[in-house]
Amino acid sequence: MHSPAKLCNGVSCALIALLLFLSIHSDALPHPQGRLAPLPRLTLWAWERREDLHTIDTRRFAVAYLDKTLTIGLTVHAQPRRNALFFPSSATRIAVVRIEAPTTAVLNDENRNDAIQSILVSAREPGIAALQIDFDATRSQRPFYRDLLVNLRRQIPANLPLSITALASWCSWDNWIRDLPVDEAVPMMFRMEPDHRRASPFVGDFQIREPLCQTSTGVSTGEPWPSHLAGKRIYIFPDHGWHNDPPADLARRLP
Repeated sequence: MHSPAKLCNGVSCALIALLLFLSIHSDALPHPQGRLAPLPRLTLWAWERREDLHTIDTRRFAVAYLDKTLTIGLTVHAQPRRNALFFPSSATRIAVVRIEAPTTAVLNDENRNDAIQSILVSAREPGIAALQIDFDATRSQRPFYRDLLVNLRRQIPANLPLSITALASWCSWDNWIRDLPVDEAVPMMFRMEPDHRRASPFVGDFQIREPLCQTSTGVSTGEPWPSHLAGKRIYIFPDHGWHNDPPADLARRLP
């Protein structure tokens, strides 16, 4: 048998090792945008109000609907969606779980695991195309949120995209989300005043710098939209409900 030294030199061995690594892991770890690529570019958020979206063009629009709200106190309380939502059976659906945690929330392992189990129920709903978590975690809540996302990613199907909403500051000058195991972080580019108050006095803008935030944007029907939207996935929140802000009227604002 030939020794490894006679089969390749240092450079070629390193190259072979790299190619073997890529061939083994390329299927197991798909590129995040690969998971999201089949979804429509435009997504309509349907929050906690009655919405009728049965006439939308499902080739153009996906629907990200609030599935439940988790409130973390001494324990975790799950509140399922309370209001009716209508959409075509062919619609691409994204289940959204909202997490609320006041300053008195007990962020221990038990509550984290209970929250994950509740989120997994949403992740296993038949026919959903993605899962999105909406949690405006404070600085002290970030370790809890990070551990929740890491453990959640391990337990949901490997091909299910995992999306999170993100404060604009997380995507600009505060890079704590950089290594989270998510497919995208959607920067909320509306109702940003609280972020402005938290920003460092040396920060002059909210330019998106975080790579996880550069492929999508969250906007609202009632506020001006950012100018650089070409090629991005756009999530749209209806300030006055989709009955008063019809999706058909969005065409004039889309790049």
